[in-house]
Amino acid sequence: MYKLANFLLGDRVVVTKARSSSTKFEADKTTPFKHGKLVALALFSVAAVFCTVSDSAAQSAASNQFNGIGRTATAAEVKAWDIDVRPDLKGLPAGSGKVQDGQPIWENKCASCHGTFGESNEVFTPLVGGTTAADVQRGRVASLTDPKQPQRSTLMKVATISSLYDYIYRAMPWNAPRSLTADDTYAVLAYMLNLAEILPDDFELSNKNMAEVQQLMPNRNGMTREHGLWRIGDAPDVKAVACMSNCVETVNITSSLPDYARNAHENLAEQNRGYGPFRGVDTTRPPVAKLPGSDLGRPTQTGSANASQAAIASASTSAPGAPATLMPPAELFKKQNCFACHAASSKLVGPSLAEIAIKYKNQANSETTLTDKVLKGGAGVWGAIPMPAQNQLSAADSLALVKWILATH
Repeated sequence: MYKLANFLLGDRVVVTKARSSSTKFEADKTTPFKHGKLVALALFSVAAVFCTVSDSAAQSAASNQFNGIGRTATAAEVKAWDIDVRPDLKGLPAGSGKVQDGQPIWENKCASCHGTFGESNEVFTPLVGGTTAADVQRGRVASLTDPKQPQRSTLMKVATISSLYDYIYRAMPWNAPRSLTADDTYAVLAYMLNLAEILPDDFELSNKNMAEVQQLMPNRNGMTREHGLWRIGDAPDVKAVACMSNCVETVNITSSLPDYARNAHENLAEQNRGYGPFRGVDTTRPPVAKLPGSDLGRPTQTGSANASQAAIASASTSAPGAPATLMPPAELFKKQNCFACHAASSKLVGPSLAEIAIKYKNQANSETTLTDKVLKGGAGVWGAIPMPAQNQLSAADSLALVKWILATH
């Protein structure tokens, strides 16, 4: 005869079988052994269920930390995201690629931005150049301290081969990041190092010999950890004494965060170090009451389709024939760093001023169209590279720049 026996395991009641007290165990010498096995099996099963339920409860609690938002990432999702490669080469995927296999990849996917030989063009700085065989032996690029060196290439500066692999694999090519396989990345990196005469023509780069190739990097000894940006103890790089004589009496604020972005990422002052050029504004405090240029009539926040059109119309009719800005448009063009993307007569990141003038000069409502595009940004007319919104400009300034471009180019 068996009966149910209840006992507590943690905060749960466990039910198992046990013989009744009237049963004679002496009749069967194997009965205690069988009964012991049964109880042990029951305890093991309950413990397994208890652990499973506990793990599920923990996962459920973690996923419910933000009720109704998201879910716990699966192992496959984490694996697909966790692709970074550290300087000690941890995270490097298995694979290989030959120099000769990297050449067609380079020519099809890389050369348009970085040049046939890694010399790049007027937009991107060179990847290759400025290194010598002596640099490879020494591990420090001599031309970094040469004032006659016209430009610093990537291979002059980078210290770890893992940085190159990691960035190429994650972010390149620019128009299709993550489209290269691990083998493609090894091949194109091998070809890049071959262009710099670091690897021979018949070399095959792989996860097995990356550590050896690291010892050939021209500037492998150019990275130091003895500086304030590496240590988190807020120790500055230099020991300087502040000059407290002939101080400037007033400080002019030349830029500020717009209201919609001021506290979008919490207090910026807590996210920057206490020294250096970027210290972060305390976004928990309200901004100063009045900033230079705040009376120039900034356009209404994006969202009202007619707001910027009304501002443009107001700017064009409020003072006919008079300059719409406090400074000449050519100076305003330079002050706003427009020349970083637009050259006068040749294509840079965006179209040249001459191309813009030719395309829009004889179109109806061209001034209104271009002024609105300057304020709101846009993409697709001149290629895939987008133009960001220039909402720091007033509508009057934007109109003045457009008129200047159409009239003088």
